[in-house]
Amino acid sequence: MPYPLLDQVNLPADLRGFDADQLKQLADELREFLLQSISQTGGHFASNLGTIELTIALHHVFETPHDRLVWDVGHQTYPHKVLTGRKARMDSMRKYGGLAGFPKREESEYDTFGVGHSSTSIGAAAGMAEGSKILGQRRKVVAVIGDGAMTAGQAFEALFNAGDKDTDLLVILNDNEMSISPNVGAFNAYLAKLLSGRFYQGFRSTGSRVLENVPPLHELVRRGEEHMKGFFSPSTLFEEFGFHYVGPIDGHDLDALVPTLQNLKSLHGPQFLHVVTKKGAGYKLAEGDPVKYHAVTPFTPADGMAAKAASKPTYTQIFGDWLCDMAAQDSRLVGITPAMREGSGLVRFEREFPDRYYDVGIAEQHAVTFAGGLACEGLKPVVAIYSTFLQRAYDQLIHDVALQNLPVVFAIDRAGLVGADGPTHAGSFDISFLRCIPNMAVLCPSDENECRQMLYTAFQLDQPSAVRYPRGTGPGVAIEQAFSAVPYGKGEIRRQGEGIAILAFGTMLAPALKAAEALGATVANMRWVKPLDVELVLQLAASHAQLVTVEENAVMGGAGSAVTEALNAAGLGRRVLQLGLPDRYVDHGDPAKLLAECGLDAAGIEASIRSAFGL
Repeated sequence: MPYPLLDQVNLPADLRGFDADQLKQLADELREFLLQSISQTGGHFASNLGTIELTIALHHVFETPHDRLVWDVGHQTYPHKVLTGRKARMDSMRKYGGLAGFPKREESEYDTFGVGHSSTSIGAAAGMAEGSKILGQRRKVVAVIGDGAMTAGQAFEALFNAGDKDTDLLVILNDNEMSISPNVGAFNAYLAKLLSGRFYQGFRSTGSRVLENVPPLHELVRRGEEHMKGFFSPSTLFEEFGFHYVGPIDGHDLDALVPTLQNLKSLHGPQFLHVVTKKGAGYKLAEGDPVKYHAVTPFTPADGMAAKAASKPTYTQIFGDWLCDMAAQDSRLVGITPAMREGSGLVRFEREFPDRYYDVGIAEQHAVTFAGGLACEGLKPVVAIYSTFLQRAYDQLIHDVALQNLPVVFAIDRAGLVGADGPTHAGSFDISFLRCIPNMAVLCPSDENECRQMLYTAFQLDQPSAVRYPRGTGPGVAIEQAFSAVPYGKGEIRRQGEGIAILAFGTMLAPALKAAEALGATVANMRWVKPLDVELVLQLAASHAQLVTVEENAVMGGAGSAVTEALNAAGLGRRVLQLGLPDRYVDHGDPAKLLAECGLDAAGIEASIRSAFGL
């Protein structure tokens, strides 16, 4: 399909000569191109439709890449990729060897900062602006951050710091009242709640009642009320940080965006622009259901996304069902998510147990400490969190939960490789960073039923615990609805062989069993990383000439390291072949292909064992 103006744009410089009407036509063409492109490849959708005009205006006004443009999260950067020389490769989006779904420095000089997680743009942009000043380079630096990302403390830490610097930094708040799930703490809702809340209303009514017969003081209270409104308005709020605030303006109105950005470009010092956009803008189905259309699989634009056919449940669904079933049995259970209701499987839980559901916003650190506080009062918190998001709360995990031995369950989704989302979302390190923490229990289910039973087991423990499970579906094992605890710290032999013993952790059990068939090897489903089943390890070491560990986690510091430590502690200096994720970031692509590339499919495990032991 030809696009008369879009086809002329190979780099942002090509659109800087466009007039106002041409920019609007370009926006229409870019919206249609993205609709056709993403409907073929899948990927992030609604958020990208919402930033088309803003992206065009930014590249029209600023001299990118000399002027730095820093995006937050990156869900909304497909228009940016199209306009910065990658239009012909959009059909490779999120595929093996293709374009990344997020900004990536190695991919383009226009991707000034690699992202994938929330609330980093202001801090990175502030560093760039300060660095440019130190080096004597004159450039503008622009950070684009969504209102969902503004719920994170890191964004405000950066504002505090950046507003105190005499640098040419522009922060653009893209306000659509959405992150992925409907926002908690979007500014409009925040202000409405504040100005209708008990403190403000109490101040208003009590002051008026007490001082109504003292006119001068009554007038003072009235003025105080107006000042209070002003203090908590966006303009005053951000100006208190040291920024010059402008807005809000319509983020889809190029006639407003372009001159506003041109004016702000001419100003010196920290600037703050508040734009209001609509997720899914220009595609009615996405506008009507931006959560459903946040990330899509291929679909027909005329018909929209069809309902998914019933298939075996994902691990996320298994967790969500367990959480509801467990909550029905134990009134102490509370569920916590840092703004990932859909992704973590909490939709049903929120509906059935709204008084025990807590979405704390994009605030992983607070989620963990909040859980610790709930546990202090005798409740049983379950924190539903992605592996890579838990990394952001590591200090709180250690100091606020584990050090105090509080019984918080961490349901860790997206453990291991995650396919199209790539290294920013791959849970490659959680075994390593969890097992070194005193008081922690770490469980690795190998299939769907074990996942449900291990969640139940962890919930019964009087200590911090983590159950890690992958994205997507498992091998298809039937799920027992009745709860049955997994023996504490105990693995099991799943295949008896001789000569070689494969100690499999979590999802690696299925390929290990397949590899063992060709090798005649023993396979143990280790189940627990911590406490490790040392008795089983020593038993296998005594009865087998070769030991192999396999895990979907970084080799360094992982479950294999735990096995070698146990052998060394027992005085057995045995060689152990440790198989796992390599010491590099694994790129995006089809999960099966990535596992094969890492040697973690059945063929790869067999080949590594044959090579290592000369078989």
